[in-house]
Amino acid sequence: MERREQQIFREESKELNREDYKKLVREAKRRGNQRLYYLLQTLGTTGIRVSELSSITVEGLKKQSVRIHSKGKERVVLLPQSLVVLLRVYCSLNRIRQGAIFVTKAGKPVDRRNVWAEMKKLCAGAGVEESKVFPHNLRHLFARCYYEKEKDLVRLADYVIIRERGLLSVRMAGFFVAKKENI
Repeated sequence: MERREQQIFREESKELNREDYKKLVREAKRRGNQRLYYLLQTLGTTGIRVSELSSITVEGLKKQSVRIHSKGKERVVLLPQSLVVLLRVYCSLNRIRQGAIFVTKAGKPVDRRNVWAEMKKLCAGAGVEESKVFPHNLRHLFARCYYEKEKDLVRLADYVIIRERGLLSVRMAGFFVAKKENI
């Protein structure tokens, strides 16, 4: 049986960059897709997964942090003041007074497929290649931006990876930001 090496470096053509992200956010706003506009900013600012959006609650805005539980583990995600202000506006506009902020019309948590489909609809109008646009790429963008600013893989691991294996978590965080020339 042949063993395959895990790919550390992502193809540049599949990476979402800051400008692409801004174009997607602007296009969501231009189309009047209010939920997607705020949702994209939440994912891009926090680095959380779509499945973790249900942890972003009105109560969490008051604390400026949320606890994310997954696979029996927990991590705390700090919410920057700018995001808190933005989400309070969204809650006010939509009369959301408690609980999860991002839900479907039926009150269910949004799921990855719905977000993926909504993001893909923005591509043509935003002028962003479809191959770059999927929810998980927002996590990679967050990680790269965080690392560029802070140069701290250990803290990055605390933000994006639920701690369970110590150094392996730091190694995994490195995969989010790895580029051939610097890590």
